[in-house]
Amino acid sequence: MAEQLLWMHGAPLAVGNEDEDCPAITPYLVEGDDAPAIIICPGGGYGTRAYHEGEPIAQWLNSLGVSAFVLRYRVAPYEYPCALLDVQRAIRTVRLKAKQFRINPNKIGLLGFSAGGHLVSNAGTSYDEGNKDAEDIIERESSRPDLLVLCYPVITLLDPFTHAGSRKNLLGSEPDQAQIRQLSSELQVTEDTPPTFLWHTSDDAAVPVENSLLFAAALSKHKVLFDLHVYAKGHHGLGLAEDEEHTKEWTSACASWLAFNGYQS
Repeated sequence: MAEQLLWMHGAPLAVGNEDEDCPAITPYLVEGDDAPAIIICPGGGYGTRAYHEGEPIAQWLNSLGVSAFVLRYRVAPYEYPCALLDVQRAIRTVRLKAKQFRINPNKIGLLGFSAGGHLVSNAGTSYDEGNKDAEDIIERESSRPDLLVLCYPVITLLDPFTHAGSRKNLLGSEPDQAQIRQLSSELQVTEDTPPTFLWHTSDDAAVPVENSLLFAAALSKHKVLFDLHVYAKGHHGLGLAEDEEHTKEWTSACASWLAFNGYQS
C-alpha cells in the first residue's frame, strides 16, 4: 500500500510542501482482520531517518502477524514539537482507519530506534484522549499508544547520558532547561505509561545504556510492566542485528513479549 499523508492540507508548523515537510505513514499490512499494529519510528539523531530501521523492521513484524506502519516524521531543521505532533497524528490516523487497515484499534503500539526511541518514549509519556469537539475527525481519536518497544533509545536529554546531537537537532543549540527536563522521558513516566520492551548494548558508545536503565527504573517505580534486555556488545544502530550472533536474539525476545501482550494474529 502506498504511503499516506497524515495531513492532507499541510502539517502544523510546516514551511514547505516537499516530502520532508509532509509527514506520512507507509503501511505494511498482514492478511486477515483485527490484526495488531505497530508504528515504527526509525532513528537518525532527529537529523535523518535510517532505512534499515524502517522497512526491514516492518517486514519482520509482518512475519509475526503484526501489521506495521513506517512513519516519516519531521527532522532537522524542524524542531520540537513537530516530530511529536507527527507521531501523535499517526496514532490517531491508524486508530481512526482501523477498519480500513483491518487492524485492532486497541492494539496500536510504537517501536523506535535511537532518537526514534526518544520520540516513542515521548509519545508514550505525552498523549491525550483526543478532542471530541474537533472539526477534524482524526483529532478526535486518542494518541495514547498501547505498548512501546524501545531499541537502544535516547531517553534523557540531561547530561551526562544524553545524545548531544539528538538534543541539539530537537531543541536547538541553547535549549531551555525546563524544556530539557520536560522532554527527558524518564522524568515523565506515570502508572498509565504503556507496557514497554527495551533493549540496549552495554558498550553502546553513542547512546549510553543508562538511557534504557533510567527509563526501566522509572517504569519500575510506577509499577508499569516492562522487559529490559541488555546485551554485552554491539555498536549503536544495529537494527535487526542479524550479524551479531548474541545480540540478534533481541528479535526473539521481543517476539515473545509481543505474543505475551497479545500482539499476534
